[in-house]
This record gives sequence, structure tokens and C-alpha cells, in this order.
Amino acid sequence: MPTDPTPLPLPRLVEGISRWAEIESPTHDAAAVNACLDAVEREVAGAPVALERLPGRDGLGDMLVLRAGPRTEAPGVLVMSHLDTVHPVGTLARDLPVRVEGDRLYGPGVYDMKGGAYLALRAFLSVAAEGSARLPLTFLFTPDEEIGSPISRPVIEDFARRSAYALVTEPGRDGGKVVTGRKGVGRFDVRLEGRPSHAGSRHQDGRSAIREAARQILDIEAMTDYGHGVTTTVGMMQGGTAANVVPQHAGFCVDLRVVTAKDGEDYAARILGLRPHDPDVRIAVTGGMNRPPYEKDDKVEALFAVAHALARADGVELLDVPLTGGGSDGNFTAALGVPTLDGLGIDGDGAHTLQEYGLISSILPRMRLMEGLLRTLG
Repeated sequence: MPTDPTPLPLPRLVEGISRWAEIESPTHDAAAVNACLDAVEREVAGAPVALERLPGRDGLGDMLVLRAGPRTEAPGVLVMSHLDTVHPVGTLARDLPVRVEGDRLYGPGVYDMKGGAYLALRAFLSVAAEGSARLPLTFLFTPDEEIGSPISRPVIEDFARRSAYALVTEPGRDGGKVVTGRKGVGRFDVRLEGRPSHAGSRHQDGRSAIREAARQILDIEAMTDYGHGVTTTVGMMQGGTAANVVPQHAGFCVDLRVVTAKDGEDYAARILGLRPHDPDVRIAVTGGMNRPPYEKDDKVEALFAVAHALARADGVELLDVPLTGGGSDGNFTAALGVPTLDGLGIDGDGAHTLQEYGLISSILPRMRLMEGLLRTLG
């Protein structure tokens, strides 16, 4: 049966978000993510929207592109949502069943970001049915944001180059604020190889990879500069073969967050240029900047002003977070100079935890804001 593209009452919106949350979709389970994309297709059936499905690769799910609005070559409005989550299949049954408790809708991915994706889709369908958009509209659903968007980044950047604005349905922050700036993100893998020996009888012959890793970790952590908004974190490490062996191998991962593109270049070069303290230990570093910084500029400020005026007309005093440490696909569009507004999704808390929830009271205001932006921009 064709889906009604007109605005839905709140209970049906809650029902729709719940239905999507019940389709568990961890990033590396392509079939699970694709099942969620199938649900999007069912939601769109019968609406005046063109649909294109792009096959996934590298073991990841598909992408879905929806198009509506005027059929012109003018740069349009790009809406972006990801449907992958961090929660493994089984979270629903074991730890986080979809349920309503007062104003809270609990469930895996409800807050990050199926709630925002669903309400934005309903807004998109409503504006498409009205024919009220001034610019061409594109809605891109992706399968891999939670792991850095390795297959969707080129697609995102291709659409961004043909867009006048980008709207990202990541969750609202700190009581419903939208996001107008994000730090850039770098990821690095450091591998060390020393020389193994018996820890008791031939200790002096060994060259400990773990000892070298410890010194390197202290050097990397010391690069953190809160005054410039730079943080360096070693979040995972491993090494050694047995308690009585001077360890031959060790390795660790580095997370880098920066405010400016220049800092991204400088700190990435420092990490990639690490040299061993012990010349008998070899070190190899791979990686780089995964997401460029999303810096709030005059164009982003002007886009936020439009959203602020629309929200105020709806009785909401919209505020923004001009800088947050987490990355999103909005980093890619903003870095290409496309005015980007992020955090347009549902309000709530507990992203990536077993207490994740969205606030039901935020659904309709957020949907009306998205509708307003899709009608007004241009």
C-alpha cells in the first residue's frame, strides 16, 4: 500500500521511529543495515520522490538516494542521515528493548540517529507532496558513519559539490541545540617490533616493544593542548606473547581531535613522524585525518539564522553548539565550503549506551523545523 506522504500525528511518528529502532543495524552487518534501508523504501512507496539505491561494498551496506523538488540544475539542499548503529544484534532482546517511559522513547539507535532520520524523512515527504521546495532536494541515507564513512565519503562529497546547503540529522545536543561546528578527527595505528628473549636467562638480549610503546604513548598524550582544542588519546593497545618473554610486538591506536585544518596537518605529521627511542625497535605508523574540521563561518552563521527564525516562529528559541568534539558526515560537506547545519535530529541522551533515548516532545518541533528549512532555503 502506498505510504501517505502528509504529516503524521505524534503517535504515528513515535510508532515509525520505534519500528526503525527495532531493525537492529550495526555497521558491519550489511544485511541488517540493508533491512533498515528496505524500511525506508517502504516508507517512501507511492510518494512523489525519485529513489536510487547504490550497492555497498567492502562488506558494508547500501546507500539510498531520494530526490524531490524542482527538476533544475541549480545547487540544491542535501539532507544526510546514517542508518548504522554501534549496538550489536541482540541488544534489543538483552539490554535495550524499544519502549516508552513518560517522554522518553528508548531503543538502540533511537537518539543516534534513527529518530532524526525518520522525522526528517517525514518532513521531506511532506514538502515533496506539497511541491513547495524552492531548490532541488536530495536525501542521502548512508550505512557506515559510525566507522568513519569509508565507502560513503566519496558519495557525500560528490553530492556536496552540487549542493547549496547541507542538513544533517544527527541528534540535538545539550537540550536541543543544533550543531554549527565540529572538530576534525584523525585516526592512526602504531605498530612496534622489538627483539624477543627469555625474560629470565637472556633478558639483556631483548628489546621490549611494550617498553617502547609506553614511551611513545606518553609522548603522544603529551601533545594534547586544551588551549588550542587539540586532544590526543591512545584508546586501545596490545602486545606481548607470554609473561616470561621480552615482548617482540606491540601496537596501539591514536585518536586525534583538532579545531583547524592547519592543526590537523601539523599534528598528523607529528604522529606519522614518530621515531623510536630505542634504535633497536622498529616503529610503523599508518593513518591520517579521517574527518576534516567543520568550522563555523559566516555562511554557516547565516544558515543558522534562517533556522533560528523558523524555530522562533514555532515558539522555540533555538540555540547552537558552535563546536563539539564528535565528528559527523557534516564535516565533509562543511570542509567543501557548503553551509552545513547539523544536530537537526531528535533531542535526548545516551548515544552509544544501553540507556539511549529520544525525547518524544522534541519530535514535532524538529520535524516542523526541517519542513521549514526544506521550504525556505533558496
